[in-house]
Amino acid sequence: MTACAIEPSSTGESGEYGGAPGTRCALTADGAYAARLALDGESWYPERWTLDGPEPYAVPLPGNQPEEPGTEVQPMGDGRVLIHRTADRRHLFALLYPTGPGTGELPLGAVECPEPGARLTLLPPAPGGAQAYALAVGPRSSVVWLVAGGAFGPERLAEVPGRCSGGVWLDGSRRMLALDRELGGRTKTVVVDLERGEVTPLLQIAEESDDRLLLADPDSGLLLISSDAPCSGQERLGWGVLGSTLPVRFPECLCLPDCVLTPFAIQPGQVLMPENCTVALRIDGALGTWVGLWRPAERQLTHLPAPEGWLAGAGLVTRDGVLRLPYTTPGTPCGVAEPTGATGATGATGATGATGGTVARGTAGGGGVPVVADAGGAGHAGASQDAGGPGIAGASQDAGGPGIAGGPGDAEPVGPVRAGTAGGVPEVSRGPAEQGPPKPARTRPVPLQQAPLGRLVTK
Repeated sequence: MTACAIEPSSTGESGEYGGAPGTRCALTADGAYAARLALDGESWYPERWTLDGPEPYAVPLPGNQPEEPGTEVQPMGDGRVLIHRTADRRHLFALLYPTGPGTGELPLGAVECPEPGARLTLLPPAPGGAQAYALAVGPRSSVVWLVAGGAFGPERLAEVPGRCSGGVWLDGSRRMLALDRELGGRTKTVVVDLERGEVTPLLQIAEESDDRLLLADPDSGLLLISSDAPCSGQERLGWGVLGSTLPVRFPECLCLPDCVLTPFAIQPGQVLMPENCTVALRIDGALGTWVGLWRPAERQLTHLPAPEGWLAGAGLVTRDGVLRLPYTTPGTPCGVAEPTGATGATGATGATGATGGTVARGTAGGGGVPVVADAGGAGHAGASQDAGGPGIAGASQDAGGPGIAGGPGDAEPVGPVRAGTAGGVPEVSRGPAEQGPPKPARTRPVPLQQAPLGRLVTK
């Protein structure tokens, strides 16, 4: 299943994600384990959660001394926890595991970042959970490291010119990794072949736009994308399909005034049906933090109150479409909620904690949370605006819709999401079902078609 923990605006210069350490939680790609820093008085210690049993439970993994608040932890597929500590400009890695009443620790080695201003952070948990990776970002280039699961300690895999951030796995073999690269004043997504060390452009919607890949599901090929191409200077959330000739779409319902939307999980197992995938989003606004559920086929965003104590930005959507959110409260130190109101999109019937009790609801979003419908139906009457630039398609925009004040409409601008033909592998189209009459083709290929991903497309 596709699951991860992503924070809005991603990583700062310190290499630490936003929010307090106790609110950050990482899940394995299959959702079986989670790890976080927990607080005991004034001391931080790693904690592993087991989520694939009848009831979730937590195992504390304290070391010989308290951890620093910015220490990163990540669960492995076998239940051990990778810990990333820093000492001056050295980054130390070790695996933690329970040993009776104590904590065992297996040192893995260190990575040095001698350049001033360099930082190193763990990449999202890899499929399979047997290896873990980190990204070292320097002033001029970024390096992908294998830090757990190698034969002889940390291993340097690939160097990418420019400063990179993010990190999205595009396949289940841990070979294709997408990174958002800042180079020449613009941010574009590239794909790194970790087996060959090759770097290839993956996403470019317009020459003058900043384009980032936020989330991907290998089963369906669904991609969640952030770009300022539809509205110059303002980032919008859009979606595309790897291997499709249809353009990237920017739904009206995913543009909420004064809110930040961050996708954190996609429903897996929807092979060749990306429009049916449930996507879970963290929504941060003036009312606080709550949860959104959306599917491309439904053209609407369902708002749900977050459970009390939610480890915000962490969660998963099961193959059956059930949303599961880890949370912790004084009464339930380790719980998983299945929010009420998700029946239309996820099939969940209620919100229950670790022991089957009802999860207390937060106030963010309020009661009777509205469903914001996407503006426009089949045909999309609206003005067509050329996004400009050779090889870049024009953008179609509506004039705003119900529940959205003055926002641009469902845009289909700006270039198809396509798998390339590298290695002689033919293109495979996997576009979603059309809403209403098919629209006239207005797009031409963009650099995404050069990505060496044709062999990874499910046929």
